[in-house]
Amino acid sequence: MAELVFFSGTMDCGKSTLALQMDHNHRARGRGGVRFSRNDRAGESRISSRLGLETDAVEVADGTDFWEEVMRRRTQGQRVDYLICDEAQFYSPEQVEQLAKVVDEIDVDVFAFGITADFRTRLFPGSQRLIELADRVQVLQVEALCWCGRRATHNARTVDGVMVTEGAQVVVGDVEMAMDTVASAGSGHVSLVGYETLCRRHYMRRVTAHGANLMAEQDQLLPFEVDACLWRGAGGTVTGE
Repeated sequence: MAELVFFSGTMDCGKSTLALQMDHNHRARGRGGVRFSRNDRAGESRISSRLGLETDAVEVADGTDFWEEVMRRRTQGQRVDYLICDEAQFYSPEQVEQLAKVVDEIDVDVFAFGITADFRTRLFPGSQRLIELADRVQVLQVEALCWCGRRATHNARTVDGVMVTEGAQVVVGDVEMAMDTVASAGSGHVSLVGYETLCRRHYMRRVTAHGANLMAEQDQLLPFEVDACLWRGAGGTVTGE
């Protein structure tokens, strides 16, 4: 029987690598499939891995209907046995329901890959619906690591190295610190917006790799009891002055 399977994890845990590997394995056994993605780091209509693997894909837009996508291909004589759906956190709840319908009504396997929660620890709407509807939710076993060496469990967004917990849910970037223009009353200021993975302890204390490195350069002990974003070296405002 076909299944809807959601492979989830933090950034940098190998989701896209696994998606490409599964696509290869199924094609090698003579199965026909379609690869989908949205907002991939490599650009539109691509699935890419940080290991350097990359291939073409169908870009998912707001108006994409997965039921229609599959039925159109089958009507044209194309074999569709499975779907690879990367960056599934960006899909709408309605699109996830379409994927479930594809599994239940026409026996097509759907393998979805995505981040569960955003930089605010809030579930992405697409991920939430996948958790609610999937036959299986599989947390990837390749552990991303926090800068301290512990297992990373949370995705953090940084602006100029300082962790932020407010802003738009979707701002496409990378752990390599993508450039993104920050609107600031027409000042034209451009800030470095990036992402990194943190363990829960350092996410809750807002201690990023940037802040930890700055404090290490000052030969100071890491102040676990304070918010690192409020330390002057991390670019914040020191209280009590």
